[in-house]
Amino acid sequence: MQFEHLVAVNDANVPHAEFLTRAQLWAGLMYRVDDARPFLPGLDGCQILSRRDSVVERRLNFGAVTIDDRASFAINHWVRFETATTPTHGGGLLTIRIEEREPMCLFLRFTYNTMFARGAEAEDAPYAEFLRQAYMAADIDTVRVIRTLVTTGVIDPAASEVHQ
Repeated sequence: MQFEHLVAVNDANVPHAEFLTRAQLWAGLMYRVDDARPFLPGLDGCQILSRRDSVVERRLNFGAVTIDDRASFAINHWVRFETATTPTHGGGLLTIRIEEREPMCLFLRFTYNTMFARGAEAEDAPYAEFLRQAYMAADIDTVRVIRTLVTTGVIDPAASEVHQ
């Protein structure tokens, strides 16, 4: 299943919403690479297996289910999460790109390319719309989590320089 959508980060029409800078947004995406737990409900653990240049290999624990993935990124531009296909997980690719159409007019573009579990494509096809809606809700929540991490001081935008 391929699916793509935009989430507005800074919206002048939302009163009292603190605007995020590109550096804060990037720091939030890197936080998601380092510790995905606040972003993925049900995630019990996020272990970094290796880190080199612009690639981080991780092990994600959802209760008894373990998924290994690889996060790669281009600093201040995009982050990509790749999950291999296994007998119990269809695998897939999620790319999150920062778009700035004009100064401080920030968006995140989420692009999904996912597979259903082996042999279940036809069986799972009716759930595709449900998955799209779930992805959209989770992606809107990603911006909310980043905003919360910034406003509570958990994320310092200068910390994003560690990943350069």
